[in-house]
Amino acid sequence: MSLDPTSRVYVAGHRGLVGSAIWRRLEAAGFTDLVGASSAELDLRDREATFAFLAEHRPAIVVDAAARVGGILANRDHPTEFLSDNLRIQVNLMDAALAVRTPRLLFLGSSCIYPKYAEQPIRESSLLTGELEPTNDAYAIAKIAGIMQVQAVRRQHGLPWISAMPTNLYGPNDNFDPTSSHVLPALIRRFDEARRTDAAEVVLWGSGTPRREFLHVDDLADACLHLLQNYDAPEPINVGVGSDVTIRELAELVARVVGYTGAISNDLSKPDGTPRKLLDVSRLLALGWKPSIDLEDGVAATYAWYLEHAS
Repeated sequence: MSLDPTSRVYVAGHRGLVGSAIWRRLEAAGFTDLVGASSAELDLRDREATFAFLAEHRPAIVVDAAARVGGILANRDHPTEFLSDNLRIQVNLMDAALAVRTPRLLFLGSSCIYPKYAEQPIRESSLLTGELEPTNDAYAIAKIAGIMQVQAVRRQHGLPWISAMPTNLYGPNDNFDPTSSHVLPALIRRFDEARRTDAAEVVLWGSGTPRREFLHVDDLADACLHLLQNYDAPEPINVGVGSDVTIRELAELVARVVGYTGAISNDLSKPDGTPRKLLDVSRLLALGWKPSIDLEDGVAATYAWYLEHAS
């Protein structure tokens, strides 16, 4: 599907981890009419404001990278907000895009949509085949509803909207907050603080045995552009690297990058979450895309960004 680089593209959530990476990738690809609005300028939970914004700008392409996101602690403690906020953001944005007949829309979900005990690696066909991980089921249900809305619009209105399910993401503009961050930025912050204070040990949540897949956000952005150009089907498509590491291995990698040489222990009273979450990315690879950023290189670059911007 050929994309005109002069087409207007609205990137919802353009200041976040994902949206800012997509914005950079579109600029690098020569797109000249990018539209964004901060949450202070446009609250996507406000239906009337969202409709007015889309009616004013009438984008040819919408990338929905706007969401309330957080790690296992934030999801566990605030399921009401994760469900309500994300449902409203998605429904308002897609309804408003439909009202102006936006030709192309990419909805970004999450790998947490899949059942907790899905067969590994997780194929797209695993969706709705089993129970969800309880620590983030509210967020997952919201994202599943987004997939369903994309499919409903395709079926009823014939618009070539698509959805993609990224694995765990990291990179510049990540959230390093100690209470709401995901595991990788949380580890970068904690190991950096431990190095600075000469702490004797860093304690990990859980057993350290769960396995996770990590994709640099710049690779995701490249995949999003590739999908906008090459994918048109109702089924969501996985975006990942096709390999994973244990949380313990990840912690040791971060410690090595940061330069922390103390002990690493585990707090077994804390939850592990899903035992393993590795995506089957064979459909994406068959479209001619593959990731290019090695995990250790990506973590090193993210740590450098953290030292410059967030510490």
